[in-house]
Amino acid sequence: MEITAQMVKTLREKTGAGMMDCKKALTEVDGDMDKAIDLLREKGLSKAAKKADRIAAEGLVGLQVSSDNKTASIVEVNSETDFVSKNEEFKTFVNDIVSLILEKQPADMPALMAASFNGHTVQDDLNEKISKIGENLSVRRFELVKATNGRVIGYVHGGGKIGTLIQLDTDSTDAKIEELGKDIAMQVAAMNPKYISDADVDQAYLDHEREVLKQQALNENNELPEDRRKPEEIVMKMLEGRLKKQLKEVCLLDQAFVKESKKSVADVVKEYEKALNTKITVAKMVRFEVGEGIEKKNEDFAEEVAKQMGN
Repeated sequence: MEITAQMVKTLREKTGAGMMDCKKALTEVDGDMDKAIDLLREKGLSKAAKKADRIAAEGLVGLQVSSDNKTASIVEVNSETDFVSKNEEFKTFVNDIVSLILEKQPADMPALMAASFNGHTVQDDLNEKISKIGENLSVRRFELVKATNGRVIGYVHGGGKIGTLIQLDTDSTDAKIEELGKDIAMQVAAMNPKYISDADVDQAYLDHEREVLKQQALNENNELPEDRRKPEEIVMKMLEGRLKKQLKEVCLLDQAFVKESKKSVADVVKEYEKALNTKITVAKMVRFEVGEGIEKKNEDFAEEVAKQMGN
C-alpha cells in the first residue's frame, strides 16, 4: 500500500512521533493507522503526545549575538522540571536552536518549527527529545533584534533563567558602547522595566494605573477624620505625583541605575554620550524570564526525582 504524506501527517498528529518514525511504522503495518499507533507506542515513540498537556514551566533562555554585534537571537525553551533543564542534552538543544534562529531568521514560530534541523525539522527533533528525555518540552518563544546603525548586546543571568538583549543605536564603534550595553542589559534583567521611556507607555496602561491610583488616593482620603480630609483637587494632584513615581519604576531610562543608585539610567547614557562625543539611543530591549506568565505546579525535589525515575 502506498504511504501518503497525509497518512504520515495524521499519524504524527495522533502520536507526536517523528515524521520518519511515522512513515516507517505505517510501512511496516501496510498503512493500518491503528496498528501503526500501537507499534509506535510499543517502541516508546508516542510519548510526546501523552505528555503534551503537562505543564512545562522550567527550562532555559538562550541567546546569541552575531560576530559584528548587528544581530542577535533569544529563545525560551521549557521543560517540566528544573532537573531536566540542567541536562547537557537539553542545554545543547537550546544552544542549537538559538544558533539556528540567528542563522535562518525565521519569521514566526511555525517557520522555526518547520525549519531544517539535524536532518529533519525542529518539530521532529523536539518530539524525539520528548520521547527520549521523558518530559513535555516546548520552544515557547523567540525574538530577533537587528541594529542597522549601532549594536546589540546580550546578557544571561542565573545560568539561563533570565536573558536580555539591548539594541543601542549610535555611530560610535568604541568598545565602551559594549560596556554601556552590558550594564543596561543587566539593569533590564534585574529591574524588569516595562518600557524604555515614558514616551513608549501605552495609553491603556496609563488609564488603568491612573484609575487604580485614583481609587487608592480617594479611599485613603475618606479614611481620614472629616476635618483632615483634603479637597478633591489636592487628591488629584497627589494622584498625578504617584503616577509619575510609578512611571519612574517601569520606564528603563527613569529607573535608578542599579550600579549607582543616585543616577538614573538616562544620566548614565548621557555620560557616555559626552565621553564618546556621540548620540546613543536605547532603541530596543527584550527580556525573557523562564516560565513567566505560566502557572507552575508545586513539586518538591523528591517528587521530581521520582518522576524522572518513573520515566
